[in-house]
Parts: sequence; structure tokens; C-alpha cells
Amino acid sequence: MRVIAGTARSLPLKAPQGLEVRPTTDKIKETLFNMLHWDLPGSIFIDLFSGSGAIGIEALSRGAAKAYFADNSPRAISCIQQNLAFTKTEDRAVVYKQDACSALDSIRLACRSEKVDFIYMDPPYGCGHERDVLAVLGIMPYVTEDTVVIVEASLRTDFSYVEEMGFIITREKRYKTNKHIFIKKRVPV
Repeated sequence: MRVIAGTARSLPLKAPQGLEVRPTTDKIKETLFNMLHWDLPGSIFIDLFSGSGAIGIEALSRGAAKAYFADNSPRAISCIQQNLAFTKTEDRAVVYKQDACSALDSIRLACRSEKVDFIYMDPPYGCGHERDVLAVLGIMPYVTEDTVVIVEASLRTDFSYVEEMGFIITREKRYKTNKHIFIKKRVPV
């Protein structure tokens, strides 16, 4: 696992040990960031269920102004902090050892009136955490109609409920075993 592009290009990243971590492959990460790269410079990025922090670090490497990381595993937090230090991106990062929903409220207090541009989440598959996080995001003042929420999920994960929560799916990118769902707040009519 490594940083694909930007200021930390090609630097290797550590991954926390354990079966609960499922790092996004370099190929999928590259595909994702090729879709985002024009909008990343100067952006505010949130990486939920961060694991190694590879997604948020990639965003920082490609020009994001700030990234917030959240994971409730002590091993993951240690790994994220080591990776941030190694890639020299820790000055633009805030790390929370909290579950995703609690971290979103902490981020609300930290970012005050700033809007967040990207929110990425890669929760454990099949646990329903996506719905819980979207419920919290629906009331966060930093989530606007321009904020892009990206969920990495198994191919079987159903997102038919997002409209009733005030969101719309703007794009879906399918891979061999998983997919990225791009979600935005629905614009009130």
C-alpha cells in the first residue's frame, strides 16, 4: 500500500494488523482519485473508518487543505499518526479516536462554519453503518448540497433508502467485489 500521487507520491504506508482492516487496493484508490482530482486542491476532506488513513492521506498528498480522520481502534489511530508523520502531512490533519458518528459531531465543533467538500467512509461491510452515518450527516451544518459523500461498500449493499434521508445518488462505480457510491444532499425544491 502506498500513496499514488502528489507530494507524498510512492511513499509506502503502514496498515494496522488484524482481520478487521480491509485496505482499499491501489488500483481502486487510483480510480477513485482520478474521479476527484480536479476538485481536491484546497478542499476539506473527512476520512471515516480510516484504518491506515490511506484515503485521507492521498487527499492531502493531492492538495486537500485539511483532512479529518476517525477510527475507534487504537491500532488504527497509531497507524494513521505514523503514516501522517512519515508522509509529512500531519500539519493539515486532525485525528479522532472515536466512532464515526461521534467524530462527525467533534468535527462540527472543530470546523465551525467551514463547509466540508468530501466525506469518505469505508465501514465494515454488512453492518449498516452507512445508514447511521448518513443520518448524522443529514443534520451537520458543514454538509451542503455541494458536499460529496463517498461510500465504499460491497456490491450487495442496498442504498435505496438514501432519498428518504434527504440525499441522492449521483454516481456509482462498480469494481469486481465492491463499489463506490457518490451521494449528495438533495436540493430542496
